[in-house]
Amino acid sequence: MMKDEFVCNGILHPKAIEGLKLFNEKKFFEAHEELEDAWRQETGEIRNLYQGILQVAVTYLHITRRNYNGAVKVYERSTKWLKNWPEICRGIYVEKLSSDAENIIKTLKSLGVENIAQFDISSFPPITWNEKRVWTCDRCGTEMHEKNCKVTCPNCGNRFDCSDLNIYFD
Repeated sequence: MMKDEFVCNGILHPKAIEGLKLFNEKKFFEAHEELEDAWRQETGEIRNLYQGILQVAVTYLHITRRNYNGAVKVYERSTKWLKNWPEICRGIYVEKLSSDAENIIKTLKSLGVENIAQFDISSFPPITWNEKRVWTCDRCGTEMHEKNCKVTCPNCGNRFDCSDLNIYFD
């Protein structure tokens, strides 16, 4: 079952944004820490997406530490958290992340436990994401426009504001 689109129309937690940046800098332990903070502070289904991303970060961390079994085990765990999300959620290209992680594990498995030291960690692909949010009207399906704290549908006039999006994090 696909996740609710409204969940994906929300904004990324600031800690998640920091985690994504650290992930792309190949600072996987630090990325995990930031994403875990976002996971703890969030409510609702989006927590599962953050959990999946942080599990991929831990997978890559295990590879950098030459822990073959840990990498395979955590990767398998990540797949349950990343499945059933739309291709893009909150600006994160989830489908690409899942595919990239799968390819990394295939490469790791082709090397095997005895050759993990040969794994080229520079081959870890970055997470593709953007901070531009695209809002889709839940009434008519039209792309909505954001201005200041208001999001408005140009077609049917449906509106919501930042308080509806949980913009203010503690």
